[in-house]
Order: sequence, then structure tokens, then C-alpha cells
Amino acid sequence: MPILRGNDPAQVARCAHLLANGELVAFPTETVYGLGARADSDTAVEGIFRAKGRPDDHPLIVHVADADAAACFTSALPEHARRIMRSLWPGPVTVVVTRLDGVASAAAAGLGTVALRCPDHPVALALIRAASELGVPGIAGPSANRFGRVSPTRAEHVADEFGGDLTVLDGGACREGIESAIIDCTRHEPALLRPGTLSRSMLAAALGRPLANADRDSPRVAGSLDTHYAPSALVRVATPATLDAEVSDALRRHAGKLGVYSRSPPAGDPASVVFRPMPDNAKAVAHDLFAVLRQFDDEGVGQVWIEAPPDDPEWEGVRDRLSRAAANR
Repeated sequence: MPILRGNDPAQVARCAHLLANGELVAFPTETVYGLGARADSDTAVEGIFRAKGRPDDHPLIVHVADADAAACFTSALPEHARRIMRSLWPGPVTVVVTRLDGVASAAAAGLGTVALRCPDHPVALALIRAASELGVPGIAGPSANRFGRVSPTRAEHVADEFGGDLTVLDGGACREGIESAIIDCTRHEPALLRPGTLSRSMLAAALGRPLANADRDSPRVAGSLDTHYAPSALVRVATPATLDAEVSDALRRHAGKLGVYSRSPPAGDPASVVFRPMPDNAKAVAHDLFAVLRQFDDEGVGQVWIEAPPDDPEWEGVRDRLSRAAANR
């Protein structure tokens, strides 16, 4: 199936009909591309798990058109969730709430909770609304890549992952570049389960209270495994002070090419290094990160060395993705 134009209403309608018929469609959001199926059909959602090679006990995020549509999946919206929806939807933030019995069991991996999000992307919203008119209450949509691998931020990334059998709706490059923040709204204290591009201070302002941290009683959510978001190359993170020495040592030990993503080229700029400059601000790095990791794989590098980002609040989402990409595999 060719990549379809997301700015063509006829192509959006075509994809909505595919979803209504239980088929998979990859679609753009402001964060990353999602691999979508109608969330109310466990059979359709099981197709996502098979296509990704994803364990069926790892829950998915359900994309809905607005807060009213969330009522199809939950019997009660706590005030924490309502505040997020009023202030930050559509946007790159997901709320975890109690799931309505008998609905979206496969998407929720059988848990009593469900993760809901309203994406801030015109193509995604057009698709969700068109599908809703055909009786689809929401679209389950994890990132459109093989499980554990680098999330796609362009339509061609999805095609590279799955080949020509998957319908891909093209909405251009994703604006944010890493996945949404996820907030547990099922308990008295809202907790941040996964950071994104919205800072803790922005989320706390919307909630009217600080965010707690995830703990062992927190519900399972997407992207929470220790190892995730990993390219084929081995990823290592080094401080700015030690990066040059680490790269030099790796070049002595490693016969192939190395990738380096840092603010300045490694000393000597050796020919066997594929260098990509790292921007100075967190939003730009979040936007570029997954695309850069995919570029390194395309270049055939065996190792990727990345300059550790600052320990500032706005970099939390980037630090999270790097720590998981660099976890031992």
C-alpha cells in the first residue's frame, strides 16, 4: 500500500474506513507516528501486537477526539484528568484513568486502567473524527515501529519498519519528536509515569498541584521498560567532559564506524566518525533525537556516542529516552 497524503480528505476517509473494518493504519501525531487500530475491537488491537512483536501485557494509548469521547472508555473522570484535558488537550500528554468494564480490554492489556490522549495534529484529529463517524470511539495507537526500537517521526520511517503492506497516512515530520508525557490520575496524588516534552512545571500548573513520581504501585504504561527506543547500534551516553576520551578509546577498540551526537565534533574529527551536531535546547533535541538515531543506523555505525544533556527540568524527557536507548541489551 503506498503512503497516502494526510492533507487529502479522501485519503483520510479511506483510512477511517480501514480502521472501521478492523485493519491497521499508521498515522501522524505531534509526538511520533502511531500504529492504529480501533480500540473497541480486541481482534483489531491484537493485530497491533502481532505487527510490532509487542508483548500483549504492555498496554497501549487510546487516541480520542476530545474529553467527551473519553467517556466511551472510562466510567469516571477524576478532577486531575479533567484539569489536564481542559488545559493541555489537544496536546502531548496522556492521562491514565479507570477503565470501563468490557471496553478496550486488549488495548489496556487487561488492566483496570486505560491511557487516553487527544493528539494535537490536524491529520490525526481528522482521522479520529472521520473514524468516529463510522462508529470507532477511539484509536489505539502505540508508536509505529517494531517493539523496543526507535520511534518513527516521518512516514518513511514507518514504511522502512513495516514495508509496503501497511497503510501509512503521511502528515509530515512530527513536531515534538518524542512520545507524550503520561500522568497517572487514578490515585489521590497525580504521578508522572513517563516524561515528555511538557515540563513538570507546565503539567503541575495545569493540575494545580505538584506531580508525584511513579512507584511500584503505579499502573503499567507504554514506554516504561528499562530498555526501549533503541537503534540497531549500541548506544552510550558520556558527559561533555569525558566524551572525547570515550570516543577515542572506542575508536581504538572498535573496527567499524562510530556515530557521535554532541554539541561539537570529537577531537580530530576522525574519518571513521559519523558526526551529527546536537542543538543547545531541549525542544530541538527532542525533535531530532529519533531521526538522528535512525540516520546512524542507515550509515551502518556499530556504536553511537551521545553527549549527556544538562540536568535541567526541561531535558527530563530527552534524558529518559536516552537512558532507555542506552540500557544494556
